[in-house]
Amino acid sequence: MNKLLISKYNVPGPRYTSYPTVPYWENNLAAETWKEQAQDAFRQSNDSEGISLYIHLPFCESLCTYCGCNTRITVNHSVERPYIDALLKEWSMYLDIFQETPRIKELHLGGGTPTFFSPENLAALMDGIISSGHLLKDAQLSFEAHPNNTTKAHLETLYAAGFRRLSLGIQDFDPRVQKAIHRIQSFEQVKKITGLARETGYTSVNYDLIYGLPFQTLESITDTINKVKELRPDRIAFYSYAHVPWIKPAQRGYSDSDLPEPSTKRKLYEKGREMLEWAGYLEIGMDHFALPTDSLFKATSKGKLHRNFMGYTSDKTRLLVGLGVSSISDSWTAFAQNVKSVEGYLEKINAGELPLFRGHLLTAEDLILRQHILNIICKGETSWQREDQQCHALYSALEQLEEPEHDKLVKIVPFNLKVTTTGKNFIRNICMAFDARLHRSQPEAQLFSQTV
Repeated sequence: MNKLLISKYNVPGPRYTSYPTVPYWENNLAAETWKEQAQDAFRQSNDSEGISLYIHLPFCESLCTYCGCNTRITVNHSVERPYIDALLKEWSMYLDIFQETPRIKELHLGGGTPTFFSPENLAALMDGIISSGHLLKDAQLSFEAHPNNTTKAHLETLYAAGFRRLSLGIQDFDPRVQKAIHRIQSFEQVKKITGLARETGYTSVNYDLIYGLPFQTLESITDTINKVKELRPDRIAFYSYAHVPWIKPAQRGYSDSDLPEPSTKRKLYEKGREMLEWAGYLEIGMDHFALPTDSLFKATSKGKLHRNFMGYTSDKTRLLVGLGVSSISDSWTAFAQNVKSVEGYLEKINAGELPLFRGHLLTAEDLILRQHILNIICKGETSWQREDQQCHALYSALEQLEEPEHDKLVKIVPFNLKVTTTGKNFIRNICMAFDARLHRSQPEAQLFSQTV
């Protein structure tokens, strides 16, 4: 890739799992207003699409220094049951809001490390959630897992509850990289868990990989991708490492000089992408790859790919309910995030309160820009009607895209924008043109990781 383009567009930028992005929420959402928003979205979503659930399980036995997630490090497993009980109490509060049986279309267990929890406690959690709702026939149930603590019992227990997808956090197979990021698992262990999952009946296995980690080289990324190709997961998330040590102090365990420079980092991605495409994987949206048999690829082919706080999904529901510490809920017209500490979460739940921390009620402008960003990041193009240009922020976005258009990152014709092949490498930058809140209030301190 052109080094000049990398230098020009390698700026801090959001990953756009939402718009507005969390730092620009107005925090203007009272608990009662959120309940009204959730109830209204439920009524619009439940009968036609169903609803989505994200459940955050924050506990990990050790700290992965690269990680940007909300986690609690402990080897004390007595924390499991009180947290499960609190999740079920929070779910019960939402059932009172809905006043009708929820039809569950999508459910994801994230973390942290969901497989930190025992199979028995995970079974109790899922029984409490699913028994109070209706699991749709084509529901997508998935969970994140650490290869080192995922057992056959975990796989069988969650399979019995309806799970057919799991995601293994691999990141890199190079021993030096693993040591630097404190994420050590062998190829043999990953191979074992992948095989057990397939024997159990799981139909989709995802691997999370990261490029731009400390000490990564073209040789090491080539070795990692070759090992991945041998195990042939159904989909792969090949993420750019987000270096934000001012937010995640554990990332100070290695220095900036240990990280690949931007042009080298981009070569790592291009090498990985080339190898994956030669192996039969197709690039999906941003940083994702899937085999033609996988639901993400099928959703892309049908123009139904969706992106939310869980990342890319093959299904869209108007209402996403987030349960647990730091989880974010989305009614399409509002966002609400739970408190970030385990103690604060348990305190609010035990007091009978929704554990809300902050939120945002979307404006008419927010809704227009959100859809354009979603179109770009999922479909690689967006369109608008003549009357949409009454939205001043849309005019501003098109003006800011004049230079990217000159650099052949986008092609703009009347009422339509398409991302070019080169532009796919800078899709976060293209979305930023539509980020009116970011442009109106440039942060004094860096909030986001670099886009390249």
